[in-house]
Amino acid sequence: MTRQIETVGDTLSETFFEPVIRLGVTGMARAGKTVFITSLVANLLNRSRMPQLLAEADNRILAAYLQPQPDDTLPRFDYEAHLAALTGPAPHWPESTRTISELRLSFRVRPAGLIAGLSGPRTVHLDIIDYPGEWLLDLPLMDKTYAEWSREVLARMDARSYGSDFLDAARAAAATGTWQEPDAQALARSYTAYLRQARLEGMSDVTPGRFLLPGEMEGSPVLTFAPLPPQDSAPRKSLWREMERRYEAYKFRVVKPFFQQHFARIDRQVVLVDALSAIHAGPAAVDDLNRGLEGILSAFRPGRNAWASRLLLGKRVEKILFAATKADHLHHTQHARLTAIMEALVSNAISRADFAGARTQAMSIASLRATVEETIRHEGAALQAVRGRLLDTGKQAAMYPGALPEDPSRITRGHLSGDQWLDEDYSIMSFAPADISLKPGEGPPHIRLDRAAQFLIGDRL
Repeated sequence: MTRQIETVGDTLSETFFEPVIRLGVTGMARAGKTVFITSLVANLLNRSRMPQLLAEADNRILAAYLQPQPDDTLPRFDYEAHLAALTGPAPHWPESTRTISELRLSFRVRPAGLIAGLSGPRTVHLDIIDYPGEWLLDLPLMDKTYAEWSREVLARMDARSYGSDFLDAARAAAATGTWQEPDAQALARSYTAYLRQARLEGMSDVTPGRFLLPGEMEGSPVLTFAPLPPQDSAPRKSLWREMERRYEAYKFRVVKPFFQQHFARIDRQVVLVDALSAIHAGPAAVDDLNRGLEGILSAFRPGRNAWASRLLLGKRVEKILFAATKADHLHHTQHARLTAIMEALVSNAISRADFAGARTQAMSIASLRATVEETIRHEGAALQAVRGRLLDTGKQAAMYPGALPEDPSRITRGHLSGDQWLDEDYSIMSFAPADISLKPGEGPPHIRLDRAAQFLIGDRL
């Protein structure tokens, strides 16, 4: 009873006296979610590299410290192990996100403005929720029938050579009058193989996302289905009807609980985008990224978090940051072009998703800077390059990936013109973390992480 009373007291204290910001962090594979969270937390604990965070610039952050996360059912984000991987004697990239996790960072902050002299420091909690972007892309499935989802997936697959094996298997299965469980399992395995290849090709349409990150549900019927050519009047015991049943079970037993338990409680959101890889992969990958951003935006419930709406109608996302990662793969003279491309991609997605209410912003960042800038000479021309330690060989190399266009529509509408970008060194630009030596009070080097933090949480500090 004493413990229950303490829990209720802590909850009331947080609700009325210690505000909590719930920040969701997601992105597609290889976008750098784990590195983003690790570097953000390290730089909020040691803030000498955070001049654009206004509360720090005004010397109002008295302390920042980690605390146990409030949700006892979620794994803790392994911040210490990830930081050791990035900054240790043999720095390497940590393991990528495979499930949901959480971390709480608390601040002691002096108030600003007119009330600064009337009240003492207050505590603000930042709860960071890390989850795979593939799960976020599943949310639009709630509004799609099995027939609609199948039709969309098969239409896109028809234009991709690596989808031919599954298409042949799906058409053969649809034409068969009888089926056994091994048939459904084989079809699901073939579709999962297609999803893995699509992700390797830089595509974002990899639903259902749990097929790639099944966890404890691997092999269960709820993850054993695949798209089939739509049928107007499929028999009740047919494979098509069974796939439809499992698709609906996936929506209501996997997607809906994630939305209710975690996603619907988020205040602020970061969507990390590996835009450079999509640009390098070509117009089809950029067009697919556009559709993915549209689906992500349609999943949010935007609007202001008024206290009455929290009590009566549930929480709404107030701010969404779309961050193009790996900005350190480009010379700083091209960062503005990368940001403009990201802004154009988000603008297109917003207009198509009928999205309004929350504040959105796009920027280019590097959560952990792995390169330095260098000018190299090539055929008599000076090229603005970057130098870093190559991931596969460990050798230092200077790379020039090509130039992004000044007009972002050349890329955002590249599927119309067939333009190609970043076709030179970018295919081998896979850098390992640099050896760094941090002074007391310093977080890891980054690009615009302080501006990202100011947009996301600055108003609450």
